[in-house]
Amino acid sequence: MATGFTIDTPLKVAKFGIASVVSMVDDVLIEQVRQRLCREYGKDYVAIGNHDEDARARRITAYLDLLNELVQHQVERLRSAAFEAGSEIVRYFELLPASPLRSFYDRMMGTEETKEREQMQTELRAQIKPGPIDVNIMTKLDRDVDRRGKLFPENSSDALSALRGFMNSAVNGSVVLSAGMNRRLFTYMSKFEGMFPNADGFLQKRITLKVSDYRSALVQGKQMAKLGLHVSEFRVESGLNCGGHAFGGKGQLMGPVLEEFQRCKASLFETLSEMRQKAWVKLGLSEQCGEPKPARITAQGGLGSAQEDQLLREHYGVDGTGWGSAFLFVPDVVNIDANSLQKIQAATEQDIDLSPSSPLGVPFWSLLSSASESTRRDRITAGRPGSQCPKGFLAADSEFTKAPLCTASRAFQKRKLKQIEETESTRQEKAANEELVMEKACICHDLAGGATSAMGIDEDATTSVCCGPNAAYFQRTTNLDGIVAHIYGRENLPLLEGRPHMMLKELSLNIDFLRKDILRYKEDLSDRLAKTISDCRENLERGFEHYSELASSIVEQNREAFVKKLESIQKDFTEMIASSQLRLEV
Repeated sequence: MATGFTIDTPLKVAKFGIASVVSMVDDVLIEQVRQRLCREYGKDYVAIGNHDEDARARRITAYLDLLNELVQHQVERLRSAAFEAGSEIVRYFELLPASPLRSFYDRMMGTEETKEREQMQTELRAQIKPGPIDVNIMTKLDRDVDRRGKLFPENSSDALSALRGFMNSAVNGSVVLSAGMNRRLFTYMSKFEGMFPNADGFLQKRITLKVSDYRSALVQGKQMAKLGLHVSEFRVESGLNCGGHAFGGKGQLMGPVLEEFQRCKASLFETLSEMRQKAWVKLGLSEQCGEPKPARITAQGGLGSAQEDQLLREHYGVDGTGWGSAFLFVPDVVNIDANSLQKIQAATEQDIDLSPSSPLGVPFWSLLSSASESTRRDRITAGRPGSQCPKGFLAADSEFTKAPLCTASRAFQKRKLKQIEETESTRQEKAANEELVMEKACICHDLAGGATSAMGIDEDATTSVCCGPNAAYFQRTTNLDGIVAHIYGRENLPLLEGRPHMMLKELSLNIDFLRKDILRYKEDLSDRLAKTISDCRENLERGFEHYSELASSIVEQNREAFVKKLESIQKDFTEMIASSQLRLEV
């Protein structure tokens, strides 16, 4: 959900027991929002400057502590509210899905005897718990030098500072690690006492790993276990059918991946527990650490209907699901400025593109009509490509300067375009290379625009919207109650007619990705790319078999459309492979 969209979402949902994730990338934004919230809630604010000692970690700690304090006050007020129509305590329980707690609430509401009703209400109040305030750290964003080229102090790289800020805070939540493995960060995590369970197995601070397949969970889980760390949740995310950066392209599909987790999770948990217990012995912690609860297996990426949610929970046995892009249509939960909200409502499949705009060099889902993209194109037309780079979190290129530059910055693009102009190559080659340079967009600043614009911090912000392809099928906005009712199947939000099932959309996206790799291979006969194509093809072929078997578990009224679409996609895939005439031998 980028840096700005959910920066203060805990204040909107945590009191109702709903978890949310706050990005730790942009500490400048975090400090700006802390200042605004302190003013709004009448709290004392002491600024932490950009170059103050340990500024990044301290900013994060101060902000999380503020959120935690405000949420605790919200929950206290909610607990003391009357059980009457329109009250927040009634809303808390009526947002719940079918469950023992919801059933107990319904019984209380139907009880007329005063004393019994009051006793039941007391029991219900005791059950109210705030949703956790989780944080996200992108492991790949871990600079060792600042934008001036100055080396950070020990343990003060971007990711390590963010972790320290989280660990020093009072929040009870998870650190969600995304974008792959960072051994230095993992090792640093083991230096904090709060990362280890107490004698009862309780963890104040927990670890959530975002993974795209079972192997990634096993490899990263082992790295954690060797350090004595417990992974509390493996969050399986579709590699391509997601928002923001996409780490797919190998044909690994959610259905087969979740089936492997279901088949192997007992073995996974046993392996990691044994390794963790051995690590505790070496660390002298075996007597003070109790075995924590087994990890939760959750899934996210492209969810759009209650039936899809039910399929993941019942057929694949996941412990929870995540909905991302759908919440961009819920402005009382996320920050999204009016202009961006209007554009995302009008977006079609063609308006949401897996683009090369990220300076990280990873494919990035982007709303092409966003203010950020429009501004990028306008700068090119005006002959001044590139951003001013006001924050520099992605400044990592030192080709032209000692101090690193972001490849989306004007300073870098001006130098790179001059270099291309001076090379001996054809006009067509130069044009192609120039396009590759100018397609990079300022995302670390513009992804904050949803918040800075909506909050009046930067009313001229050019917001970048990193919605996933699923956003093209939602047609109107709703509120928290509406999206919750949609997720639990109590109501149905209008979705674009013909919206493909989430599994089949992901399948199509992977075939499109493979098609592009095949075209690249014909121009560059590399063994590495050949291996990638071969693996992707095999994974997709297994996926077709899996989804053919899955069809019987699809809700009956949707089954025929699912099978027909699957057959159409398979025909397209077969024709593509046949026409490519590839002979891959690796």
